[in-house]
Amino acid sequence: MAVTPGQPGAQNPAYRLSSHYCLPATPRSPGPVACGPPVASGGSTPPFLSMPSQTHDLWRGRRWTLALLLAGLGMIGPFAIDTYLPAFEGIARATGATPVQMQQTLSSYLFGFALMNLFHGALSDSTGRRPVVLWGTAIFTAASVGCAMADGIGTLILFRTLQGMSAGAGMVVSRAIIRDMFGPADAQRLMSQVTIFFGVAPAIAPLIGGWFFVWFGWQAIFWLLAAIGALIFVANYRLLPESLPAAQRQPLHLGHLLRGYSQLCSNPRLLALILASGVPFNGFFLYVLAAPVFLGELLDLKPTQFFWYFIITVAGVMGGAWFSGRLAGRVKPRHQIRHGLLVMLAVSVLNVVLSATLPPHPAWALLPMGLYAFGWSLMAPAVTLLTLDQVPERRGMVSSLQSCLSSLVNGLVAGVVAPFVMHSMLGLALASAAALGIGLAAWLWVKPRLDPSAGLGG
Repeated sequence: MAVTPGQPGAQNPAYRLSSHYCLPATPRSPGPVACGPPVASGGSTPPFLSMPSQTHDLWRGRRWTLALLLAGLGMIGPFAIDTYLPAFEGIARATGATPVQMQQTLSSYLFGFALMNLFHGALSDSTGRRPVVLWGTAIFTAASVGCAMADGIGTLILFRTLQGMSAGAGMVVSRAIIRDMFGPADAQRLMSQVTIFFGVAPAIAPLIGGWFFVWFGWQAIFWLLAAIGALIFVANYRLLPESLPAAQRQPLHLGHLLRGYSQLCSNPRLLALILASGVPFNGFFLYVLAAPVFLGELLDLKPTQFFWYFIITVAGVMGGAWFSGRLAGRVKPRHQIRHGLLVMLAVSVLNVVLSATLPPHPAWALLPMGLYAFGWSLMAPAVTLLTLDQVPERRGMVSSLQSCLSSLVNGLVAGVVAPFVMHSMLGLALASAAALGIGLAAWLWVKPRLDPSAGLGG
């Protein structure tokens, strides 16, 4: 079977096709390589799945340190969203900002984040992963300093926009780096480790932001973000390898970019997988966004007691991600995804029933969020890797599209859904269940349409 236009790898002679995957051709290949059916001894494993990993050549340290390095890149975006939320009223008082202007400091970040996510992956496919990471973290650090020194709400909105435009670089590129360096099972294990660290960010960020605001003032939150950005820049400058060989890089120009996204957006399986992982995340992220009302007003908890919610949520994320890593290579990813979705479904039904029949109380309201987070982080690494492998020669662009669409959904939840339902326990429960319902429907549609010979889809 020869590569034809519209198939993965058709634009890149450095790839050949195995099953529906594109594999690097040998360095001596002069041009496009004709493709045939997968050849595997005993008919068990396609060549793509038995490819030797680049890991030992690119990373000689412990794998958990690589996970920590990449998780830092991934968590900086959501951490910068949630850290300053407790200081909303303080910033408004200090700058004389209206509620609408304060909302713009959030929406400008989210839309900048979503917009530039369309370019981070494409840039990394063209110039390499490392330059995009370093420039992104450097600009984020400078923008954070600008936010800390802002003398008015207009300046703050400007630098928040720049923060958002740069913060997504690490999240997008880190996923592509993982799949560049590892085969499916090892990639899932590392993705699970990254998810452990990544999942902590949106849960503890409001707590840390509240402490810094009370102790040092709202500017200290942005100085903290600048310090974190600088630390991540130095760590990646010293340690991060370049995982994309020059021979496998894609040309970058507007026409190529538009054609690439047109092809990705016309791939229904890819879009369904993005929905299956990204939308259910909002099932518990919604409660994080609503934390001041959910915890303070509905559950009548004091600010000093908020930490119980974050401990439970973080424990769920870390537990699910750890379990996902343990199952990698032992349980088919389809089954692992199913188990995660079943956990979230059972929790969502229970949460709706309790919210409709019982008065609000921490004894029953907090635990479901931890269990839901467990289910999400159990299935998310496998779905993410499935998504990246739909068009493997454009993993950076796929990661960009995934982050962009997920960010747009997160922005919609933050700006529209959360304010509408946060004052009602039942409203929160129904909105959370709806987020899961969209992801579940997407997975049920795409599951029978995945190639059963693909490693993560089998």
